[in-house]
Amino acid sequence: MRVYIALITLSLIWGLSFVFISILSEPAGVWGTVFIRCIAGALLLLPMLWLKRKEIIKPIPWKALVVVGIVNAGLPWGLIALSQTQINSSLAAVLNAFTPIFTGLIGLLFFGTILLKQQWIGIALGFVGILIIMDFDLSLLFGESFVGIGTMILATMCYGFSSHYVRKHLREAGIIFITTCTLIIGAVVGGIMMLLTNPNQLHTLTQNLNGEVVFAIIGLGFFGSGIAHLLFFYIMKERSAEFATSVTYLIPISAIFWGYFLLKEPITLHMIIGLLIILCGVYLTTRPKLTLLK
Repeated sequence: MRVYIALITLSLIWGLSFVFISILSEPAGVWGTVFIRCIAGALLLLPMLWLKRKEIIKPIPWKALVVVGIVNAGLPWGLIALSQTQINSSLAAVLNAFTPIFTGLIGLLFFGTILLKQQWIGIALGFVGILIIMDFDLSLLFGESFVGIGTMILATMCYGFSSHYVRKHLREAGIIFITTCTLIIGAVVGGIMMLLTNPNQLHTLTQNLNGEVVFAIIGLGFFGSGIAHLLFFYIMKERSAEFATSVTYLIPISAIFWGYFLLKEPITLHMIIGLLIILCGVYLTTRPKLTLLK
């Protein structure tokens, strides 16, 4: 029961995170958003990590932690923020539902898992859902929506890889330890990219601070990054990578709700039908248990 409560809570937090990203990405920039959310989340978790410092495994798996920090935080969060400069938060959340589908494909390609027939059908349905969202207009992929759609899909690939990688290489590490290290490394990635692309971005942010931006920083950093990551790794360790990424069943519904009521974003028929098709694909992809190759 605790795992399911954690799953629902995570979907509500991450659904709202898409709204926070839309608010924060304009004054903070793409990589400034990554840097701020990671720093805020890490600050929340560092005191907890200090209290549990005796539980940190030795030797510390630095290589695996760096990989997860980049692939599960720094890179995908930058891609999502970039995506939302081109598309709205609701559509970004719908595309985020591809995560379990790519989790299955990446498991097949890199982690020795077998996909059953109905999982392949699920993957195909997921791509049909994308076509429906675009109204079968493939020119959108080469027009203004190319960056928004493409970067969001790349972010889901990162999540899919990270889910398997954590379960394989960091299974014995503590949840708080993994999460805190992930956020610190993500902050380093965001900070470096911000300095390379727009070193004055933080100054711009401080000049545009208001109640809405501060609320977005707290919501995205403390809740969307810190607490949400704890919940995600807890679910992953208690169940599986596929079960943890199935939170994307609920995130689009949550994000569409938040986007409509907080940002007045329109809900289109294509989006709803496409989402339902994608979720059918996700269901078929994640329902069977993946079997490891010997």
